[in-house]
Amino acid sequence: MQEKEVVAVVETDKVTVDIRASKSGQVKAILAKIGDSLNVGQDFFVLDTSASAPSGGASSSSDAPKASSQPQKTEESTPAPKKENAPPKKEAIATPKEESSKTSSTSKSPEAPKPQSTTSKPKSGSRGETSVPLKPMRLTIAKRLKESQNTAAMLTTFNEVDMHNLTNLRAKHKDEFEAAHGIKLGFMSAFVKASAQALVKSPVVNAVFDMEKSCITYRDYVDISVAVSTPTGLVVPVLRDCQDMNFADIEKAIANLGKRARDKLITKEEMTGGTFTISNGGVYGSLMGTPIINAPQSAILGMHGIVKRPVAIDDQVVIRPMMYIALSYDHRLIDGKDAVLFLKDIKNAIEDPTRLLLDL
Repeated sequence: MQEKEVVAVVETDKVTVDIRASKSGQVKAILAKIGDSLNVGQDFFVLDTSASAPSGGASSSSDAPKASSQPQKTEESTPAPKKENAPPKKEAIATPKEESSKTSSTSKSPEAPKPQSTTSKPKSGSRGETSVPLKPMRLTIAKRLKESQNTAAMLTTFNEVDMHNLTNLRAKHKDEFEAAHGIKLGFMSAFVKASAQALVKSPVVNAVFDMEKSCITYRDYVDISVAVSTPTGLVVPVLRDCQDMNFADIEKAIANLGKRARDKLITKEEMTGGTFTISNGGVYGSLMGTPIINAPQSAILGMHGIVKRPVAIDDQVVIRPMMYIALSYDHRLIDGKDAVLFLKDIKNAIEDPTRLLLDL
């Protein structure tokens, strides 16, 4: 077993992370089986660091000298959440690298087994059924989405955005932008920047309604949660202090968090504390939808697909790339007027990108 080689994949209620060897050596024993749950900090496997692992990374524990071994703990890759007054979180081990004391010759992260019903075509006339246990992440998502619906007085307002000017801006400067900053220019940075400016202008949308404390908490910072798709599901990492970011800062932060999420290196701290969420269903072809508030936040922006449609501009019918946008908000805190004006601020900034540069 080489240093940083993957021993197992651990799935928590928020993220899926790889458990890696802290040092080179031989795995003497794995202290859990597939499907077991471990408390944060609990010993997970025993690593004999006195035995040198072969360069290929594979060895048998029977070849290892009888030397002192070091138990490895899950807290190396999955720090404990900071949420107060909550019971200790448990982490479900999705796919241990080995169930015996033998180590693997590959460092590639293993994949969880999939049910036959999702990987093979059913036989003609088959009426079989397959039940698959819910993973902690999917179970938590389900609970929180329903809690959000049951708690917030959720309402959604819609608008449409003419993407003509932003599309032209991107086409004109994307190569120069990538050469200067080492990152591609996308549409998400413009929407994050427009949302950050609108949130500063409308602090009530950036606030949170606390029924237990009978108060409204306002923030003087903007932390935007951005939905990112990964092979194990949708995660929502947070961009901190978006009010101080430019386009390059935003694109780099999104790319970094997205890569960390796909590589199973993202932490719970990087996915908590957002004040507003942006969900981009348009990348999958969604024309219009109603996003659900990411509690305890008070609002969420839904971006949708860009479709060329005939629109009236200066009394002339022209073809323009149009996008529907949606804002779902907690009506207990945000009035309809505030929500509509907030969404119009985003619309105006996207349709005239110079407003983003002039902070208008």
